[in-house]
Amino acid sequence: MTDALRLTPELVEDPVRGYSDLRARTGLGHAVLPGLSTPVRLLTRFEDVRAALTEPRLVRDRSSVPGGSEMPDPQAELLAQGMEGFPAEYVPYLSGHLALFDGDEHTRRRGPLTRAFTARRVSALRPFVEKTARDLIATLSDRSEREQADLLDEFAYPLCTAVICELVGVDAADQDRVRAWIRDFAYGDGSGVAEGLAGIVEYTKDLVARRRAEPADDLVSALLADGGLSDDEIVTAFFLLINTGITPPALFLAHGMLALFDHPEQLERLRTEPELLARAVPELLRYVTLVRIGATLYAAEDFEFAGTPLRKGEAVTVALFGANHDPAAYETPERLDITREFGRGDGHLAFGHGPHYCIGAALGRVLTAVVFEELLVRRPKAPKLAVDRDDVEFGHWPGDGFHLVRLPVTL
Repeated sequence: MTDALRLTPELVEDPVRGYSDLRARTGLGHAVLPGLSTPVRLLTRFEDVRAALTEPRLVRDRSSVPGGSEMPDPQAELLAQGMEGFPAEYVPYLSGHLALFDGDEHTRRRGPLTRAFTARRVSALRPFVEKTARDLIATLSDRSEREQADLLDEFAYPLCTAVICELVGVDAADQDRVRAWIRDFAYGDGSGVAEGLAGIVEYTKDLVARRRAEPADDLVSALLADGGLSDDEIVTAFFLLINTGITPPALFLAHGMLALFDHPEQLERLRTEPELLARAVPELLRYVTLVRIGATLYAAEDFEFAGTPLRKGEAVTVALFGANHDPAAYETPERLDITREFGRGDGHLAFGHGPHYCIGAALGRVLTAVVFEELLVRRPKAPKLAVDRDDVEFGHWPGDGFHLVRLPVTL
């Protein structure tokens, strides 16, 4: 496809310059995402992305589109890469992700999670989040001033993992081994992915059986009481929480801190005016937008969208990072401004929009607010980047952008 823009990871990470060519086009242009070879219609303008996420003729489940398999599919290419090496019997627990369903089936799977993920349950977790964050910070702070701490691997990942285990209902006696499996599966060096996957599946099956016999005040018990999901679907829901409730928020916390290191005047202002935290959290969510590229959508029929004729089965995806830095939606979007005021709702698309809006958004806000308060407001001095900025290590995720590998700091 001659008009397709081949996006490098560097361009994906530059939400203003990287998408300027696509934004300037009258209709929707094609792009090839980093690490892939299949072109996709890529939406980069805020209003187009927001509209696409509520457009009923753009669906997630390609199999529901007759003849859709004849069209190029970047999602299939990405999933094939992601599932490589996983034991076949466990793949269904990963492929049953909520993001891949539409309509009644999506409502059936999401409903019990939404009902179980109550404001009360999230609010009740806050003291646990605060204590866990303080304990982790205290452990890292005991080191000498010159000894580095990895804010990602030694703080953000353990914190988010502990919170998800607490939410789901992993018993205290089991948490060390479950956390080890989660680490191997979700953010280890890759050598133990299959073992981590198998361990989590078998443990969660056993946990479901135990909670059916003896319910507790946790998510698994709430899902069983709801009765809307099968046992296997509850296991799949646990993987949804691992995939969306650990790595993305952990990486966001690290990227958010790096953004503040890059804007020392904003960091200092937040420390001296902690009341700005309520504005700083949504602004950092907008500025960082951890999920750079959203799930693939498919045209359920021939129709025109954003001035572009789409063919049935044609793949469309949304550049959430680009939309959150659209000059038409934000004044000086490339600037981090913790005093920025947003309108109604989130004011950004970091949690998505519409029927697939992030279930864990409220928990994500609690995590973020607690971490920045504990790290930046309550401590007498702020963390400092322990390496030169050019030496900060990033890794590339296929179909997405760069993400931190580690964030060395001194506390």
